Amino acid sequence: MKKLKVCFFTARFSYSGVPLAQIRLAKLFKRKGYTVDFILGYIPDDMKLPVLEGINVINFNKPRVIKLFVEIIKYLSKNKPNIIISAEDHLNAVVLLCAKITRSKAKISVSSRVTPYDTYSNKFFTKRWFLKYFIQFVEGRATALVCVSKDMVKQYKTIFKNSRHQCIYNVVNDSGSQARMSESVSEKWLINKKIPVLISAGRLAPEKGLLDLVKAIKIVAKTKKIRLLMLGEGPMRTEIESLIIKEKLTGIIKLIGFQENPLKYYNKADVFVLSSYVEGLPNVLVEAMMCGCTPVSTNCPTGPEEVLQNEKFGYLVPVHNPVAMAKGLENALNNPIPPEILAQGVNYFTADEVFKKYQEALHL
Repeated sequence: MKKLKVCFFTARFSYSGVPLAQIRLAKLFKRKGYTVDFILGYIPDDMKLPVLEGINVINFNKPRVIKLFVEIIKYLSKNKPNIIISAEDHLNAVVLLCAKITRSKAKISVSSRVTPYDTYSNKFFTKRWFLKYFIQFVEGRATALVCVSKDMVKQYKTIFKNSRHQCIYNVVNDSGSQARMSESVSEKWLINKKIPVLISAGRLAPEKGLLDLVKAIKIVAKTKKIRLLMLGEGPMRTEIESLIIKEKLTGIIKLIGFQENPLKYYNKADVFVLSSYVEGLPNVLVEAMMCGCTPVSTNCPTGPEEVLQNEKFGYLVPVHNPVAMAKGLENALNNPIPPEILAQGVNYFTADEVFKKYQEALHL
């Protein structure tokens, strides 16, 4: 029997949530016996795509989504996939239009990854206004409209009448997770650890609230010996480093850049902290829980409250509030959540659970 072909569309590769989530999902479908094409609009010169064994990778080398239109038309006409899985609304709109034009018979899942309030607008003749009405024109072609959190589904239902959106979580705990967790680390602060180590991970960007985190660490450090490792790169690195120097925290906070395998760091740390102002569904919280690392997170839209189940699996603090964050960090240090409890919260994000949801949504 001929294997079904599934193609994954991702606009641009980066070492961050959406592309990495798509990669994990593509690997899952490959393990389940599907033929997989992984299609990227663009891979920046300073980034290297991980090896995707057994998966056919196609790079259209087009940095703008609108320029993918012709390439996607050509691909669908020639390859005729049985299943299409696309992520992010701008790309989803183009993929659905191309499927209509080529009369593709594929079952299509399009996944939204950020709040619709940042994607659509009611202001006439703006790009976001146009996208709002265009997506409604083409979304009927989708077999499944997916969001990565239940809170985001609620937001879409307020924007679009008769919304068909449903929640399917990202794959976080997959077949390689345990091996990545058990890898050794060379970071001195995590070897023969005598001082509690906190950890954060993500792009060093304004929406991540990392200046608030630095200020919170200064408060906690007045009464406790702690250290913070920041994983990630981004445009705010210089500003964050300047604040660390200004607050005399150079021996307490260390920026160690992007790490291809953050799990091995979470596995050795005591507390994971997310200081974001906005998220889609923060995979990093689930990864930390999987590693037995107690999470502390801002209660930002969307996802943290949902992942942490109203503080069953971690501590929630208000956004833009370093004092409250400091209190949350102290609570986590004084009262860590047992790993066996944290493991319960990861069950929704396992490969088998997510695949079952896609089977139901796409009628596979």
